[in-house]
Amino acid sequence: MASLQDRLSTDQDLLLMQEGMMMRKVRSKNWKKLRHFRLQNDGMTVWHARQAGGRAKPTFSISDVERIRLGHDSELLRNLAEEFPLEQGFTIVFHGRRPNLDLIANSVEEAQSWMQGLQLLVDFVTNMDQQERLDQWLRDWFQRGDKNQDGRMSFQEVQRLLHLMNVEMDREYALSLFQAADVSQSDTLEGEEFVQFYKALTKRTEVQELFENFSSDGQKLTLLEFVDFLREEQKEQDRAPDLALELINRYEPSDSGRLRHVLSVDGFLSYLCSKDGSIFNPACLPIYQDMTQPMNHYFINSSHNTYLVADQLCGQSSIEGYIRALKRGCRCVEVDVWDGPSGEPVVYHGHTLTSRILFKDVLATVAQYAFQTSDYPLILSLENHCTWEQQETMARYLTEILGEQLLSTTVNGMPLNQLPSPEQLRGKILLKGKKLTTLEEDIEEEENEELQPELEREQGSEVELDPFLEPEPEPELEPELEPGHEPEPESEPQEPSSRSKDKQEKIAKPILCPALSALVVYLKSVSFYSFTHSKEHYHFYEISSFSEAKAKNLIKEAGNEFVQHNAWQLSRVYPSGLRTDSSNYNPQELWIAGCQMVAMNMQTAGLAMDICDGLFRQNGGCGYVLKPDFLRDTQSSFHPHRPISPFQGKRLLVQVISGQQLPKVDDTKERSIVDPLVKVEIFGIRADTTWKETSYVENNGFNPYWGQTLCFHVLVPELAVLRFVVKDYNWRPRHGFIGQFTLPWTCMQQGYRHIHLLSRDGISLHPASIFVYICIREDLGQEKS
Repeated sequence: MASLQDRLSTDQDLLLMQEGMMMRKVRSKNWKKLRHFRLQNDGMTVWHARQAGGRAKPTFSISDVERIRLGHDSELLRNLAEEFPLEQGFTIVFHGRRPNLDLIANSVEEAQSWMQGLQLLVDFVTNMDQQERLDQWLRDWFQRGDKNQDGRMSFQEVQRLLHLMNVEMDREYALSLFQAADVSQSDTLEGEEFVQFYKALTKRTEVQELFENFSSDGQKLTLLEFVDFLREEQKEQDRAPDLALELINRYEPSDSGRLRHVLSVDGFLSYLCSKDGSIFNPACLPIYQDMTQPMNHYFINSSHNTYLVADQLCGQSSIEGYIRALKRGCRCVEVDVWDGPSGEPVVYHGHTLTSRILFKDVLATVAQYAFQTSDYPLILSLENHCTWEQQETMARYLTEILGEQLLSTTVNGMPLNQLPSPEQLRGKILLKGKKLTTLEEDIEEEENEELQPELEREQGSEVELDPFLEPEPEPELEPELEPGHEPEPESEPQEPSSRSKDKQEKIAKPILCPALSALVVYLKSVSFYSFTHSKEHYHFYEISSFSEAKAKNLIKEAGNEFVQHNAWQLSRVYPSGLRTDSSNYNPQELWIAGCQMVAMNMQTAGLAMDICDGLFRQNGGCGYVLKPDFLRDTQSSFHPHRPISPFQGKRLLVQVISGQQLPKVDDTKERSIVDPLVKVEIFGIRADTTWKETSYVENNGFNPYWGQTLCFHVLVPELAVLRFVVKDYNWRPRHGFIGQFTLPWTCMQQGYRHIHLLSRDGISLHPASIFVYICIREDLGQEKS
């Protein structure tokens, strides 16, 4: 493809962007400020100032941009449609949780130029291969280090650059590397000279030594030598011969090397740094699991109060919450619906100061984004607090806006003892909520409707059926369970007594509209009283919700019963009402009992979301992960807190070898350099949950070396999730966060592997990584109770 510099000098949109333009930056209906935006000469960053020629500061990097949205698709800009034509506005959507940037240009033509130019640059970055990304990363550093922007770098500028790059280096050693790279003897480094300086700076002695251990001449790995490496160290076993040839063709840079089927040290390093050399098994990246089992056999990526983008009390409600959740593969989103003005149902967190959005706008957003990331079924968890009239409006919107996407009838041919599979429900949206009838009654009604035309023909008459002509008796809704609605008791669950039933009947409750009830097919919400009660009175298509405290207590007191319950029925767990700051619990504590829908506050980054993202990174990121077989068996003997045979433990050895190009904790402090350490955490059953860490390396975030081995004993690896965290050592209790990567045990590759670090928001920190050696053995002598 054409180089970026070629495009910057020829593309009319990019040329206009480099000249700069005044546009309105919009934060709210009342905050609209004119700013001068300009694409920098590197083509990778956009800066802004209060006016042209004013003091500018960075706004964003092209690599941070996920996509560009038209003004019509912006919730904020639509609210300003009376002031500014929507065609003049556009939205820059960033990766992770960074707020969108809404801009309004002075004309439609200027808006088009910026949208087209930005999209061109985003596509360019997206399509970069591994080497192109590294080259661009080097150019970015050269731009930062070349303080006077003369295209050359003096030794003084190089010293400053080393601090920016997070490395403390002896002046004499740095000078020797500088002079060796300065082949023109100009006392400055240009272009290729800087590349050579970087290569000398990043020479990987540990990789060179590993290469020489398998290379007979120290210059290359023959095909057989590379097969030996893959079999002995990478544990590739029988597939090693075919894989070796495939990897040489993929990563050997020289044509002659590929023809001779040999791998140079550069090709070897390229392989180790690639996705094939990653700790995450690339075989687990696409859809690789059986998707034909009943829905309750899967963990389902689930969101709590999806409409909130901040806290639970005063935060903003926004359709952006749904867009972000759906884009990250979420398959269960929550919709709290209340009566709104002018007969329009609204969505917000009841009895709080959170803002409100229209129910129909939420549905329009869901319809647009439901299957962009995953085409497996999406669940709308409906919390209905509306009056009869607005429920009818809800039912009409659901059918009109979602159309064919909405599952409104049962799946043909399904036995009446299990839920359909994700495969059978592809492209469908399922409603979870209260329901007046049973599934059996629905099926009988469907069969009668199929027979009706035949009966009409036989009788020679026409019959018009209208469910609204004769409303059924007004049944009562059971009390809602979630915080912000009716409080749920945290005491030991009991079966309802006749006395409590009489008391409940005296409480005024909203009435469920038949039209809305009819749209709930497989996911009928029911209150939970006890596992015995559920077994005797409930059906496979019914679902109960649990607060985190209640669910944890049930796991502690009746863990095996909970596992068996979740093997035939769906469960949803939601965060405590005390989490007003939108913090999260550890989802692994609920997954180990087979709870499928563990709802997370997805707007809040941190450990809990790292674990959630880590589990659902596999299987194509489709939002469904098949549970282990012992969590799918209704006769299972597994207890999450007291696992017994036949579980055979594993011994995990993690040798933390080195780190590469680690970012700073505080990028604003030019002379600060990190003291990195690596912490390895395991989350699983209680007995397996633990952590260990290396010592810290002083003043080196660029190429730290640890060479330390951490040993773990894991009893139930099928339920283990590993989190690798790099931190900046601090004498205070909390070390500074640098980066992390989280993955399921079942997706971990053995051998020499790179772990490519992610930010707190889950965004790639390329090329930051740590180099490790992973070894898994049978743990024959380790017993746990």
